Amino acid sequence: MRIVIAGGHGRIALRLERLLAGRGDEVAGVIRRREQAGDLLAAGAEPVVCDMESASTADVARHLEGADAAVFAAGAGPGSGVERKETVDRAAAVLFADAAEAAGVRRFLVVSSMGAGSEPPPGTDPVFAAYLRAKGAADADIRTRPGLDWTILRPGTLTDDPGTGLVNLSASATGPGTVPRDDVAAALAALLDAPETAGLTLELIGGDVPLEGAVKAVARG
Repeated sequence: MRIVIAGGHGRIALRLERLLAGRGDEVAGVIRRREQAGDLLAAGAEPVVCDMESASTADVARHLEGADAAVFAAGAGPGSGVERKETVDRAAAVLFADAAEAAGVRRFLVVSSMGAGSEPPPGTDPVFAAYLRAKGAADADIRTRPGLDWTILRPGTLTDDPGTGLVNLSASATGPGTVPRDDVAAALAALLDAPETAGLTLELIGGDVPLEGAVKAVARG
């Protein structure tokens, strides 16, 4: 497959690029800054420089031509304010979906966040609340698109611990929990191979079920 990943220099994206390139897929990562290209090349991915906060749908669609799947893994990141939660976590996701439809790329995966589907509770840090609202709005937009075979993955609290390959993956609420970024990347790679998961919003935390079996179970419903 040829897979294009938005947010190609992110910590989940770089892991996913290594996995996909290692199994023989052709991978391109969309990045904002040319100086990030070396890290993508080291991961086995083609760097594509495109600032999705200023690009047009046509600009992004050109990079998606010929792709079999698209993965939105971009995020404004820690230290960014409320405004960039809107321009990256919501607007860039919508732009990437628009571009995928324009380029005829149906398979579309989104890295969202646990808690994105509901209003943040009182007392939530305002920037984190803005992040959750932006992710929720992007998810809601993408779920309305009949031109995409979308799957939305909502991980719990991310860690840099080594992956275990053991998860709790569910189309219903898993409850709070942590999950290594390694396992999030592995889940995305497995979901790309499971078109039966199209139309599902999935929560992911660490658990006791081998990842391959967990993906098969949600695909069966």
